[in-house]
Amino acid sequence: MTRVWKWNRPVTVREVLEDLQQERSIAYTTVMTVLDNLHQKGWVRREAEGRAYRYEAVSTRAAYAAALMNDAWSQSDNPAAALVAFFGMMSEEQRQALRNAVRIVQGPETPEPTEAPDTRRVTGTDTSAAADTTSTDTSGDTAADTRTDTAPQNPASAPEPDGR
Repeated sequence: MTRVWKWNRPVTVREVLEDLQQERSIAYTTVMTVLDNLHQKGWVRREAEGRAYRYEAVSTRAAYAAALMNDAWSQSDNPAAALVAFFGMMSEEQRQALRNAVRIVQGPETPEPTEAPDTRRVTGTDTSAAADTTSTDTSGDTAADTRTDTAPQNPASAPEPDGR
């Protein structure tokens, strides 16, 4: 399957044979038998071309890996624990790839509306007498600005750049 996935197009037994022979000695009939077995199992489809066949993968390597992971995860009696253990085995690069994949699946996030902080608790002074200013944006809509005497956010409570 690795050779079929590598080309990402229909391949003949001869093409796979020649590619494998660059690394080791292998017989034409062996490659033909393996591709025929993969066809019988539903991993590849084939189309006749003269007296030979062209074989093409039914699914991508990524789809195969995803199916394997889903199958293993669905057989767990504690899926959450299985995921935690799996994530613990991942390298930092793999965890970043996972974060990116989750972002793709979830789509663009819309930020939740936030309220202006109550500065009386933060600064210890009553700022209710402070005047709100009004500004006009380029679309002509007006919006009230937040008070100018707000305290800076605590960096420890701010979300990380990757959204966590």
